[in-house]
Amino acid sequence: MKLKHLTAGLAALAIASPIAVTTAQAYELTIPSLVYRTGPYAPGGIPFANGYADYFKLLQERDGGINGASINFIECETAYNTQQGVECYENTKGQGESKALVYQPLSTGITYQIIPKAAVDEIPIFTMGYGRTSAANGKIFPWIFNFPGTYWDAASGMVNYAAAIEGSAADLKGKTIALVYHNSAYGKEPIRTLEELSAKHGFKLELLPVDHPGQEQKATWLQIRRMNPDWVFMWGWGVMNQVAVKEASSVRYPMDRFIGNWWAGSEQDVLPAGEGANGYLSATFHAPGAEFPLHQEILEKVYDAGKGAGDRERVGEVLYNRGLIAAVWTVEALRKAMEIKGSNEIVGKDVREGLEALDVTEERLAELGLPNFTYPVKMSCAVHSDPGTVLIQQWDAAGGDWKVIASGIEPDRDVITPLIEADSAAYAAENNITPRDCN
Repeated sequence: MKLKHLTAGLAALAIASPIAVTTAQAYELTIPSLVYRTGPYAPGGIPFANGYADYFKLLQERDGGINGASINFIECETAYNTQQGVECYENTKGQGESKALVYQPLSTGITYQIIPKAAVDEIPIFTMGYGRTSAANGKIFPWIFNFPGTYWDAASGMVNYAAAIEGSAADLKGKTIALVYHNSAYGKEPIRTLEELSAKHGFKLELLPVDHPGQEQKATWLQIRRMNPDWVFMWGWGVMNQVAVKEASSVRYPMDRFIGNWWAGSEQDVLPAGEGANGYLSATFHAPGAEFPLHQEILEKVYDAGKGAGDRERVGEVLYNRGLIAAVWTVEALRKAMEIKGSNEIVGKDVREGLEALDVTEERLAELGLPNFTYPVKMSCAVHSDPGTVLIQQWDAAGGDWKVIASGIEPDRDVITPLIEADSAAYAAENNITPRDCN
């Protein structure tokens, strides 16, 4: 398998041309942010929420909003509780002049509950790299977007990385991959894909659920020590990740054969284990660190003004960057919606059109201050998740930072596409949904 480099072939910085829209200075764009700054999942929720908030704050401070419209940014605490998350959705969807334009639930459980509401309320839901994988099929899920990749892309990418290290996909035959997963809808998402890949490649898949919140894992890791699998994959979140990395270290499982998904690869997941976490791997879809022009602008225009959402020294952490790119893609969709409508007075259904016309190129990423940060994305009526390409990063305990060690890892479309088609078709049949004609 050839692992390409993310930085290859990037174009030089281009000058952005302004979008020609009619503006009404008083118009206000309502952007709800469902956050969890409390509870056992706060270690992941806080930095994501900060990155998401800081980008909108930068636009308000630097530009006075987006294309002449001001930003009404509303945080609502969910504590990663599904019922509380649905209440946040209901309490914020009608607020402001534009009403809610788009949601980022940051929870698979909340996402599943508001999928049917989105179509009624005509509000798009952006579940970036999480949620229901088959929502990638825009013909059946017109209001749900999960680019730049799905859980099934991540699972396949992790298998393909393991295959590359073993030598080839054929060398996975007879190997054992153990999946340590959060015993919830979130944690169970990759199982079907891994089962299909197990059948295709001939590796043995062992499933090891961990109950919420994940603080008790000794029995799991003693089982892993006895089993001695060739690889361990983890689908964890919050405190579960910290505990798993420490337990893996205590049983001396080789960290360079332990891969977390892209929600199990933050600084908070590895720092508690100290040197024991050295070499731990995780999937991701963007670069770590704060050495990008956009980060420097946020520090100068937001943090130097005392308006940052979190601690200055945490700007550039993995999950801060995750929230930041979520906000960047969201704003690009808002801009596209304004361009299509010819006005900044947009509502939720306009944003859906903007998301389906979204085309963020390498050149545009550079204009936004994020050269070499992530892959381009391009959406359409039928395709709500793309490109699905996976990076692998590794923790350097001595340096105290993450380093991308492999990129350009493509998911197995021969396995994933039929699964998406079958699952989305089943959902359509259960809910009497007629697929859209996207031709």
